[in-house]
Amino acid sequence: MFRETVKSTRPLVFWPPVVLLGAALAFSLVDFDGFHHAVSAANTWILTRFDWLFSYASFAAVLLIGWVAVSPLGAVRIGGPDAKPILSRWNWFSITLCTTIAIGILFWGSAEPMFHIKAPPPYTHIDPYTEEASAFALSSMFMHWTITPYAIYTVPALAFALAHYNLGRPYSLSGPLSLVLGRAATGRAGAVIDAVGLYALVAGVAASLGAGVMTLSGGLEAIAGIYDSTILRFFVTLSIVALFVASSISGLQKGIKLLSDFNTRFFFVLLVFVLLAGPTLDILALGAKSLGEYVVNFIPRSLALGERAGSDWTRDWTVFYFANWLAWAPVTALFLGRISVGYTVREFILFNLAAPALFGAVWMTVFGGAAIGVDASENHALVAALDARGPEAVIYSLFDALPASAVIMMLFVGLTFISFVTAMDSNTHSITSICLKNIRPGEKRPRAERWVKIFWGALIGAVAFIMTSTTGIDGVRMLSNLGGLPGLFILIAMGAVIVTMRVNWLGEIRAAQQPASAEKSEGQKIAVE
Repeated sequence: MFRETVKSTRPLVFWPPVVLLGAALAFSLVDFDGFHHAVSAANTWILTRFDWLFSYASFAAVLLIGWVAVSPLGAVRIGGPDAKPILSRWNWFSITLCTTIAIGILFWGSAEPMFHIKAPPPYTHIDPYTEEASAFALSSMFMHWTITPYAIYTVPALAFALAHYNLGRPYSLSGPLSLVLGRAATGRAGAVIDAVGLYALVAGVAASLGAGVMTLSGGLEAIAGIYDSTILRFFVTLSIVALFVASSISGLQKGIKLLSDFNTRFFFVLLVFVLLAGPTLDILALGAKSLGEYVVNFIPRSLALGERAGSDWTRDWTVFYFANWLAWAPVTALFLGRISVGYTVREFILFNLAAPALFGAVWMTVFGGAAIGVDASENHALVAALDARGPEAVIYSLFDALPASAVIMMLFVGLTFISFVTAMDSNTHSITSICLKNIRPGEKRPRAERWVKIFWGALIGAVAFIMTSTTGIDGVRMLSNLGGLPGLFILIAMGAVIVTMRVNWLGEIRAAQQPASAEKSEGQKIAVE
C-alpha cells in the first residue's frame, strides 16, 4: 500500500510541505525553546518586511473584484453558456460560508473586541473602555472579517473557475497561472507552485484547528468543569481529526450539503438569540456607529496610512488576519471555484464575497456588540476572563450572562465541533486532490487517496496540537503568518491572471464550453461530495 501511495502522488507537490512541516515538528520536540525562537524570528521578519505588501495586495484584491463586477467579464457564465448549476444558491452560500469563515467567527467574534477595548492602539489616542474604544473595536472587526477577507478568497477562486471550466486548464493552482506564465507554470515549475499553495493551506488549516481546539477545550471547562489542560487539548484534537478523516475517507462527504445547511441555519438562530437576549438597542447603536467609522477609514486602514504605518498593532492584528486569509485562499479556491459552475461571474462575486461579507458584518455586530455591552455592565468580566483563561473563555463568559446559558453553551460546543468537521471535509478533498496525479475522466480514484487523507489529517493535527499546547494563541497566530507569505504571492499572480483574462481571453471565455462532458460529470460529482 505504501508503494501504491507513493506512486499515486505528485512527489514535487507532496514531499516539500511534508518535509518542512515534519522538520518543524521534530525541531519543536527536540528543542522547543530553539524552535519557538526560530519561528518567532521568522514571523517578525515576515511582518516587518512584508506588512506593506500584505496591505496593498489585499486592498488591490478588493479593487480588482469591483472592476470585474462592472466589466463585461462579469456577465460570463462559468462553464460556458449552457452550463447548469450543481448547487442551489442557498447550498452554495452555506457551503462557502462553512468552508471559509465558520471556525473563525465562533472563536474571535466575542474575544477580539476585548483586546481592542482594553488596549486601543497608541495611534488612535483613544482611552480604554470608552465609547470611542468600543466603536474602534467593532469597526476593526468589520475590517478583519468582511469585504477584504472575501476579496482575498474570491480572486484566486474566480481565476481557477474560469481557467478550469472555460479554458480547460488542469485542476491545480498552476493551471490558471499558465495563462500569464506560459511554460514556466507547467511541469516541475507548476508542481512547485502547487506545493507552495499546499503548504500555505496546511499551515492555515492547522492554525484554524488550533483555534477550534481551544474553543472546544474552553467550552468543556465552562460546561463540565474539566480543566483546560494539555491532555484535554490532545484528546479534543484527536477527536476532531479522527472524525473529519473518517468522514472524508468513508464517503460521508456526500453529507457536506446537509451539514453546511444545518450549520448555517443554526448560525442564524444563534444570532437572533444573542441579539434579543443581549443589550439589543446598544448592539444596534454601536453597530451603526462602527459601520460608519469602518466606511470612513476603509482606505487609510487598508493601506496602513499615517500613524498606522509601522504600528505594532497593525502588524499584530490587521496584517495577521490578511496573512491568515492568504494561507487558506489558494487551495481553498480550488474547491470554491469547482462548486461555482453554472453561475455567472457576477453571481460568483455575490455569493463568494458580498453575501458572506454581509453575514460576517452582522455576526460581528451582534456578538462583538453583545460582548462589549455585557463587559461594560458586568464590571469588565469578559476582559477578566480573557486575562485569566485566554480568548477561548470569552464566549462562554458572554453566554453565562445570558438566559439559558447552560443549554446555549452545549449547543455552541456541538456547533463548533461540527463546523470544523464540515470545513475540513472540503479542504481535505482539496489537499488530497492537489497531491495526487491527474485522474482521467471516468477513471476510478486510487485506493491510495484514503491513505493520503489519513496522513494529512494526522500531520495537521500534530502541528496544531504542538502549537496550541505550548504557545497557545501565539502559536496559532505564528502558524498563520508562516502560511500567509506564500499565499500572498499566489494572490498577486492570480490577480494578474484575471486581468489577462479580461484583456486577452474574454472572447474565448465567453464561447468556451466545459472541457469535456465526462470530465464535467466527474468534476461536479466530486465537488458536491
